[in-house]
Amino acid sequence: MHSKILGEIDAVAFDIDGTLYRESKLNIRIIPHFLSHIIFFSKYGLARKELRRQDYYPDFNKAQAELMGKYLKCSPEEAQEKLDKIVYTGLKHYFTKFKACRNALELIIRLKEAGVKIAVLSDFPPEQKGDIWGIRPYCDLAIGSEEIGSLKPSARVFSTLSEKLATPAEKILYVGNHHQYDVVGPKKAGMKAAWIISPVEALFGKKSKVADITFSRYSQLEKILFD
Repeated sequence: MHSKILGEIDAVAFDIDGTLYRESKLNIRIIPHFLSHIIFFSKYGLARKELRRQDYYPDFNKAQAELMGKYLKCSPEEAQEKLDKIVYTGLKHYFTKFKACRNALELIIRLKEAGVKIAVLSDFPPEQKGDIWGIRPYCDLAIGSEEIGSLKPSARVFSTLSEKLATPAEKILYVGNHHQYDVVGPKKAGMKAAWIISPVEALFGKKSKVADITFSRYSQLEKILFD
């Protein structure tokens, strides 16, 4: 027997960072890298926050480099070099050192076998994570919001996801860890949403009033969808 939600969806889209792997794993590993570039990362956080305020950038990379140049008091070209070195290339090798959340791949394989489309969507280039711990081969779509020209929770991100999947928004379940970006954003776009929380949060009974599903383990999500 399948759940009501599984019967209503044709695709499941997963956020990557903090969703397909536990954010705490990355945070612990990058402490030395973060501390050696602490000023850069503080400016980067401010820049990304500002970039989220606008719905669309025809050339996202150019807009980001110009903004970072302003914050770092350097040229956009120098800012782009720093972005590549510290963020895009600089963080890449960390992702090879750990695996996806337990049972995430198994759930994705089972969904594919049930005829459900699979997508991954991130505010960073998916290719930064290689084959996404064995998940990429099962994906019908892997896309970064930067190439769309927006960052979550922009409606443009989710409408583009729906368009590229050739699936109506109401037939998509979006799975993510950030409540504002991965639950409120897709819900406003007409999608269903599943919010992954930490086991500690689950222990204290944390639950979203907005998400259709709140879960802490992929085995739990699998049971909700298939039992």
